[in-house]
Amino acid sequence: MSEQRTGKILIVDDNEDLLKAAKIFLKRHFSQVDTETNPDLLPILTHNESYDVILLDMNFTKDVSSGQEGFYWLDRILELDPSAVVVLITAYGDVNLAVKAIKEGASDFVLKPWENERLLATLNSALQLRKKKMEVDLLRDQKQTMQQDIDNKFKDIIGQSDAMQKVFETIERVAVTDANVLILGENGTGKELIARAIHRHSRRNREAFVGVDLGSITQTLFESELFGHKKGSFTDAKEDRAGRFEQAHKGTLFLDEIGNLPLALQSKLLAALQNRQVTRVGANRPVDVNIRLISATNMPIHNMVYENGFRQDLLYRINTIEIQLPPLRERVEDIPLLADHFIAFYSKKYNKDIRKASEPLVKRMTKYHWPGNIRELQHSIERAVIMSNHNVLQPEDLFLQKMAQPERQDESVSLEHLNIEDVERILIRKALQKHNGHITRAAEELGLTRSSLYRRLEKYGL
Repeated sequence: MSEQRTGKILIVDDNEDLLKAAKIFLKRHFSQVDTETNPDLLPILTHNESYDVILLDMNFTKDVSSGQEGFYWLDRILELDPSAVVVLITAYGDVNLAVKAIKEGASDFVLKPWENERLLATLNSALQLRKKKMEVDLLRDQKQTMQQDIDNKFKDIIGQSDAMQKVFETIERVAVTDANVLILGENGTGKELIARAIHRHSRRNREAFVGVDLGSITQTLFESELFGHKKGSFTDAKEDRAGRFEQAHKGTLFLDEIGNLPLALQSKLLAALQNRQVTRVGANRPVDVNIRLISATNMPIHNMVYENGFRQDLLYRINTIEIQLPPLRERVEDIPLLADHFIAFYSKKYNKDIRKASEPLVKRMTKYHWPGNIRELQHSIERAVIMSNHNVLQPEDLFLQKMAQPERQDESVSLEHLNIEDVERILIRKALQKHNGHITRAAEELGLTRSSLYRRLEKYGL
């Protein structure tokens, strides 16, 4: 029976004999029973421990029978923890006092001397109420997160290229499982859209999809953001808050830019994933979480493991399945489809009568390198729709003179006049031109890995 005991009870009363008797009886039925004679310690006690039920005397030495001191501490408890469940006790109770106590926020009211079985029944009912309150708080946080997701602009993934068809096939196979997924790809390739698609096709699709940009979270706020916090645990903690793990309970947690996570925080994340538990900042009790994990990064994460920049055990934990998203330059046949989609969307948004892109514009868009991938295409189309006076977008509307990337004059110069970096830059550019921007083929010809080539592209601004 002792293994089935649950619930943490705090009893506050100035009668030490009553406290001893109550503790002896109640500890047989609850996992933890704490007692205290001094109500002034309530703020400290409730800060250090999350009690399921607080049994609070209404009359202490300062105030013998009116119950006002009990009402004061009831207000203080609820101020510190709005989800607290408080049962008031008094030897001078009457119906009016009981009604007032419940109106003030108490969940129930008992009279001294009590019958043990009646007290036990009252506390069990209060414990159920606490569970319901915690569920409601969590549901509120989840709904808030889901509401932010409702107006997501582009929920559909657009693409007919062979590369994207392979991605779609993987999504169909993986989504129905609970396997952890790692999505790899350059910035702007649509990693979050893929994560949302996996969630929508999963058995968890009725629950929350909770996204976290790990690259934007400071180390000091990491635990609060992911694991939650209790009110007062730090300066800006003005109320209890569920972290992203709890908000994603029974749903999907998407950790974007996981490759940017410092090693010190990687160990904390790994512990949460292994134990399937999180502990809010300022709390002592862990909370069980049931999530489906999807992660994403634009970093060469496998190389980072060899360079001791990313924990190998964490990589094993997050990449049961890997999905490699192709950059836009490797799926040029999708560019006209994406352009049509963005033109239709922004024409409606800005009340413009723009129907499509002209053939010359489409041709030139398919020849452009698109270092910013789909995100760059999207923003370029948005600017063009805003600025254009045509019904059909023309090349000049998209500022293609800035996008053309003409061959540099110095590439015709003899190699004897160049340093190593100049030579490398020219070779990479010529390999990309030869293979029409196909990264894998260019990397193979240069004798580089894809991740090594990506690093050089970023280094030289190509």
